[in-house]
Amino acid sequence: MHRVKSLPQYLLDRYQEWKEHTFPESQEWFRQLAEKGQRPRAMVIACCDSRVAITSIFGQRTGELFVHRNIANLVPPYTPDGQHHGTGAAVQYAVETLKVQHILVMGHSHCGGVRGCIDMCSGKNDALLEKDSLVGRWLDVLRPGFDRVKDIEDASIREVALEKEGIQISLENLLGYPFVKRAVDDGRLTLHGIWADISDMGLETFDGAVRRFSHN
Repeated sequence: MHRVKSLPQYLLDRYQEWKEHTFPESQEWFRQLAEKGQRPRAMVIACCDSRVAITSIFGQRTGELFVHRNIANLVPPYTPDGQHHGTGAAVQYAVETLKVQHILVMGHSHCGGVRGCIDMCSGKNDALLEKDSLVGRWLDVLRPGFDRVKDIEDASIREVALEKEGIQISLENLLGYPFVKRAVDDGRLTLHGIWADISDMGLETFDGAVRRFSHN
């Protein structure tokens, strides 16, 4: 553990500034969260990308959104094989313990994970094809989407199309989780897909009836 170091000074400085100037205004709210626990109404499955400001764009206070992030905001298929499944575990906890009413899969433009999948599937990134590439094996979840958009000639249009395919694949995979399907069938849970353009934070929502995204 001697290799684990103290926090970088810039993070400590940011914390001290937040604790001194911002925290006092919300101190009572944080006390309630600590004493009464969290009661988020929605879960958001989003990308790890630091440019995706989830709580900011929805105007949520701390404790109001249950957020899970991973590369390219993917939900893998349900595989109860006794192994470690971080995304599936987060979904199960949100549905069965927190009893969230909504799950939002949030994709975004200029996604490095999606770009990596395109490179991998196009044979332009051999490293991601290696069996021991954790990123590559994770992006395999997105391969069915690539097969549907690979013939789009314009690279930028193809990339956006795959970003949106990833959202649809994740929504389809979510319904493969028995506890999610039961909650949806019982009317206790709704699933939603959204795509954000990080250049202007415009949002598009997915309409499952017509399998199409539309601007808001």
